[in-house]
Amino acid sequence: MGADGQVTIGELVMKAGARKVRRVYHDEVLTGFSGATADAFALFERFERQLDHYHGNPRRAAVELAREWRSDRFLRELEAWLLIASREGILVLSGTGDVVEPDDDLAAIGSGGPYAQAAARALVTATSLSASEITRIGLETAAAMCIYTNDQISVEAISYSEDGAALEAGSGG
Repeated sequence: MGADGQVTIGELVMKAGARKVRRVYHDEVLTGFSGATADAFALFERFERQLDHYHGNPRRAAVELAREWRSDRFLRELEAWLLIASREGILVLSGTGDVVEPDDDLAAIGSGGPYAQAAARALVTATSLSASEITRIGLETAAAMCIYTNDQISVEAISYSEDGAALEAGSGG
């Protein structure tokens, strides 16, 4: 999972080196966000609580967060998206509280998301690059095309053993 570092408010760049991808639940799950930063942090916290409550089951935690998101008046006003990746796959929590599991293990959120996802989809079919390399190139493509995406890219990856246990967590700046 990767992200750029740009945080904007309107047309103003407020921060260039934000950390938008986080490791949670014993480094077994990656989460990323787009949208309003404060809203995303509120969702991160709630997702982590749900993840702890459901013993590291990201799908169940995401569904419960989405249910809470749609039913709570405060949460319904939040303007953020979450991207969740684990050994079970990828989930997208939309700004309306929907949970979507992409068909092809590729997902992107945020203003540069469509550019990054298109580049990644092309690279997956035409190259043998690693997931981390494809993620980086996708984000570089988005940064070159989208004014709300910068080139302060970070990529996080988790390797799993055959029994599903997290082996290592790596990052690249």
